[in-house]
Amino acid sequence: MPKPPKPRKNLEDRHNPGIEGRREHRPGPGRMRAASSPGGSAPRAERRLGEGWESGAAPHPHSSRVSALRPWGVVGAWVGRGVCQRRRAHGKERSQLEREALGFREGGTGMFASGWNQTVPTEEAGSMAALLLLPLLLLLPLLLLKLHLWPQLRWLPADLAFALRALRCKRALRARALAAAAADPESPEGGCSLAWRLAELARQRPAHTFLIHGSRRFSYSEAERESNRAARAFLRALGWDGGPGGSDSGAGSAGEGERAAPGAGDAAAGSGAGLAGGNGAARGGGAAALLAPGATVALLLPAGPEFLWLWFGLAKAGLRTAFVPTALRRGPLLHCLRSCGARALVLAPEFLESLEPDLPALRGMGLHLWAAGPGTHPAGISDLLAEVSAEVDGPVPGYLSSPQSITDTCLYIFTSGTTGLPKAARISHLKILQCQGFYQLCGVHQEDVIYLALPLYHMSGSLLGVVGCLGIGATVVLKSRFSAGQFWEDCQQHRVTVFQYIGELCRYLVNQPLSKAEHGHKVRLAVGSGLRPDTWERFVRRFGPLQVLETYGLTEGNVATINYTGQQGAVGRASWLYKHIFPFSLIRYDVTIGEPIRDPRGHCVATSPGEPGLLVAPVSQQSPFLGYAGGPELAQGKLLKDVFRPGDVFFNTGDLLVCDDQGFLRFHDRTGDTFRWKGENVATTEVAEVFEALDFLQEVNVYGVTVPGHEGRAGMAALVLRPPHSLDLMQLYTHVSENLPPYARPRFLRLQESLATTETFKQQKVRMAEEGFDPSTLSDPLYVLDQAAGAYLPLTPTRYGALLAGDLRI
Repeated sequence: MPKPPKPRKNLEDRHNPGIEGRREHRPGPGRMRAASSPGGSAPRAERRLGEGWESGAAPHPHSSRVSALRPWGVVGAWVGRGVCQRRRAHGKERSQLEREALGFREGGTGMFASGWNQTVPTEEAGSMAALLLLPLLLLLPLLLLKLHLWPQLRWLPADLAFALRALRCKRALRARALAAAAADPESPEGGCSLAWRLAELARQRPAHTFLIHGSRRFSYSEAERESNRAARAFLRALGWDGGPGGSDSGAGSAGEGERAAPGAGDAAAGSGAGLAGGNGAARGGGAAALLAPGATVALLLPAGPEFLWLWFGLAKAGLRTAFVPTALRRGPLLHCLRSCGARALVLAPEFLESLEPDLPALRGMGLHLWAAGPGTHPAGISDLLAEVSAEVDGPVPGYLSSPQSITDTCLYIFTSGTTGLPKAARISHLKILQCQGFYQLCGVHQEDVIYLALPLYHMSGSLLGVVGCLGIGATVVLKSRFSAGQFWEDCQQHRVTVFQYIGELCRYLVNQPLSKAEHGHKVRLAVGSGLRPDTWERFVRRFGPLQVLETYGLTEGNVATINYTGQQGAVGRASWLYKHIFPFSLIRYDVTIGEPIRDPRGHCVATSPGEPGLLVAPVSQQSPFLGYAGGPELAQGKLLKDVFRPGDVFFNTGDLLVCDDQGFLRFHDRTGDTFRWKGENVATTEVAEVFEALDFLQEVNVYGVTVPGHEGRAGMAALVLRPPHSLDLMQLYTHVSENLPPYARPRFLRLQESLATTETFKQQKVRMAEEGFDPSTLSDPLYVLDQAAGAYLPLTPTRYGALLAGDLRI
């Protein structure tokens, strides 16, 4: 009896990028799964079809539709269903007809040995022809489908590589967290994520350079010791006595009597509960403690080593830190300190003069004031660094900073304040831990040198730059202030390989004169956000070869995207793999009423490729939204409910993004910045990109202004000229007319020496819109688009009056 044929390997079982073409949408963004039967076994049976003669399981009811979306599995699928589906009784010989239909002859060695060349009866030949034509008929729609899927499938290798990197990163961070949870509470490794990571690096890479600031260099071992001194100084303010003169034995002799009952202190801090009794009295010294456990200490300091040591020290002492923007004074400063509930303020000595009018109000708030350095200080302000230097550098017990919950607040970072007063965003221990994986996701390594010239009170500088560097154990070159003229010389001197940017810094660099230092550098990667496409292209062309890795995220947000492919102009990918790991969705948004569009059931509607949509992300234990310090009204509008199903909750980023047919995400506009004119939506970013293509313009800020007697808002562009060029109104009008639809063309121009920005280089659109276009109140040159003349003309008081009277058509 001839042997049965070898089981053929079903082509459907091979790795197939197209297998994910059909997905079943489940509530929540990006949560996709392969279609399956209720029992979950049918798909497996379907995959087994064609593996051999004993695989006669019934096909899945939807198997034909699934197979139709498997471009590389069609042959195996057809062979499995058309030939190998029947089960032959055990021990029964095959009939001659069966053997001929399958192409076997006596002595044959396989299905395609020689049987297809033999003569068969006419009816069988017709059947064979039909069987041969069947795959050709199936291939036609499959080829069309493959062409449709190809724009996304071509990026599948990059998507898979990043997904694996992200999963490895998550696994590593989880292992670190579990190790810290299992560590001895008396050891530094048992503390908060910052404490145990710094202690770990000091043990693993003690001599490796962590920080370069000017001529000063600090190793990881030195960073650990400096932050220990700072922690002990703050612990003394809490009433914790580490021994006479701060002796090292104090940390190790912390007994049970020093620990408070669970829940003592500020529950929101979740740490430092074991420092003081219920009445806040000091232990050891007997004097009243300056601070209570879990209190908030605000830092008003420039970027420098002292900022880091005090921040790390506060974390090790179980205190919360508030990063105050250094330019704030008077009302905004007092607002920030009140909103985060600060009990102490550490300020730079060089700020004392400008802060002198605020000192009575600060004392009236009951704040304890420290100066971070020597000098002649006003009464009641002591030198904190002198107190720190008097402490020993031994480790402090980890239980002092260990949080009760990983979602407890440990830090406040203030929003930019582009639409009002800054808000204190709550940063959790979980977010600190997640930011340790940032540079690993970006492909940065231990031996890289990272250039950081961003303010440390901003998330990009502190959490992504510094904490991200700690996550991989690399070196960071920290600058107190960014200098475009000094940048490339710094990169040459310190052998910088990675540059952390925000878009405006890259624009400053490309506008610099040519220099020798910009050639022969080691920079291979620029990581950041806010880089406009025109600047991106100029930056890479002039300073390359280097890779630009654009990211997107919000300080208080629970979603982030990374353009790991380097596609110019994109901020990330919307592949199903990425959305499975970091879920989000784009939903339709009505800019007129400022609300998402909902269907008759009250649920939001996902956008189509190429359609601008509001970026939202599901709120969960893994990706929470903690809101802001203060009343719940501050978070109003940040949470959307019943987005895809009743009861679900999503974080509203307030940003409009577009996903193209290849799955790339591109920033479109802020919801508050997009305005409506002539019944059409105008995206300020798109208009600005058109203007920036003109070589005589250096900076552009586009916003909408209210015009009496007109619906919506008319476009207005604030312009800064690129030296030594002058404003060419004729060329500008021609360029705008050729590249923008009529409704998107700005009706007003405002020529300025420089654009108004926030401390984090974000453009001030709200303030500019409020200032309007009245030539009697603005000293800047103004121009208006005269439709009849087909040109931009100076906006004189006469033309302004004609506009208000309706005689000048815009």
